Amino acid sequence: MNFAVPRSINLNPGRVRFLFLLLCLVWALLPAKSTALVPLEASAQYQIPADLRGVHFYLITVDVGDKVWDNFGHTALRVYDENSGTDTVFNWGIFDITGGVVSFSYNFFKGVMNYRLGTSTPNQEFAMYGGQRRTVWQDKINLTNPQKEILYRRLLWNLQPENVVYAYQYFFNNCTTRVRDYLDEALSGRVAAQYDGVTAHTFREQMRAHYESVALIGFSLDILANSNLDRVVTEWEDMYLPLSLRKSLMGVESDVAEDGSRLMLLSDPQLIMEFSPPIVANDGYRVASFTLLLPVLLLFLLLKKIPMSYYATHSHIGLKLAGVNFRILGLLGLLTAIFSGVYGLLMLGSWFVSDHLDLHHNTNLLLFWPTDLLAVVVALRWLFYCKPWPLTRNSTPFLNYYLLAHVLGLLAYAGIWFLGLSAQYLDNVMVYLWPGILGFTILAWLVGFEPAKPKHVFF
Repeated sequence: MNFAVPRSINLNPGRVRFLFLLLCLVWALLPAKSTALVPLEASAQYQIPADLRGVHFYLITVDVGDKVWDNFGHTALRVYDENSGTDTVFNWGIFDITGGVVSFSYNFFKGVMNYRLGTSTPNQEFAMYGGQRRTVWQDKINLTNPQKEILYRRLLWNLQPENVVYAYQYFFNNCTTRVRDYLDEALSGRVAAQYDGVTAHTFREQMRAHYESVALIGFSLDILANSNLDRVVTEWEDMYLPLSLRKSLMGVESDVAEDGSRLMLLSDPQLIMEFSPPIVANDGYRVASFTLLLPVLLLFLLLKKIPMSYYATHSHIGLKLAGVNFRILGLLGLLTAIFSGVYGLLMLGSWFVSDHLDLHHNTNLLLFWPTDLLAVVVALRWLFYCKPWPLTRNSTPFLNYYLLAHVLGLLAYAGIWFLGLSAQYLDNVMVYLWPGILGFTILAWLVGFEPAKPKHVFF
């Protein structure tokens, strides 16, 4: 979906980029609420053109871009009235961040997303997409005069101050579903009746496919999203995607006849502008796997026994070439602590403050814990001091229980995956991340902490 910033607001590009990266990390998925259209009533306030034969509707479809917020594309409606000479593009992708980035981000995380309808001229709209280097198609929508009247009234209704704002829902109520629903209403439900089956894809598969150009975001969202995304998408729901909507509408027959035969709903396709699609990035899971697992295996090969004193028989496990290898351990510790802590904090915190049900009851919480953020301090000691974190007799039991709980969580995760006890798709995490996380946890337990000396040791 396209996220369009109000044109009246001047924003620093770097600030906007940071905002959307932050927002996508918390994954803007909302529960499937009812989005049924409010019935229209005949009203004199909706001034319909006297001659609807001169009113023409066009579907504007915008391809995906190379930014986080435009990786799903965009849909708009163009209305040209040759009687009055007006030419207007209706865009449902407008939102307001005048309250500030922090307030907007927090509301976004809570699930409070208010988008609105905005209008512009085709030149303004196409110039924006050209600046974003995104391919744009335009198709004429063939409607009878009664159907045009229904759609026109709906657009006028939507422009009323009390109707211009709507509760945005990523899959179920966005800029594309608005156009889908309005056209289906004008066609008396024919689109929904024709597309009443299911697709071969899940929401998770679609999400991963559309974030292939931004690997970190796709990787993060895949971890944060729970089993709600693993159900099959219906044909009707699939039209939340702009390109899917255009393709589906091309298969709908119009009631408009020409030369004795009925036209298709979409005709006269125009390629307004064309650009190369975004470059697919390296798969985030493979990058994470190699980044974590290979150094862990290397450090396991460099383990050695270190006596606790010259006179004592007690010893613990340490690392050869401590000056180098503890820095490697520290870097790995920073990465795992930050990612695990942030992911765990978002998944757990969503249960208390967010309406994003697709972040709740996530099996990945067995691996990613909010408390792992505290390990950043330990990792910094490994990195800068090149030595284990010193334990006391009081802290040793706590550490052992904490790491043991982590290992048990990892084993429970493997059991759930192996036995198929979760409806959530776990294969990627299990294959690419689980071995490295388990190996790092055991490695840190062995060499990352200096045990307290026994009472009989004096050196």
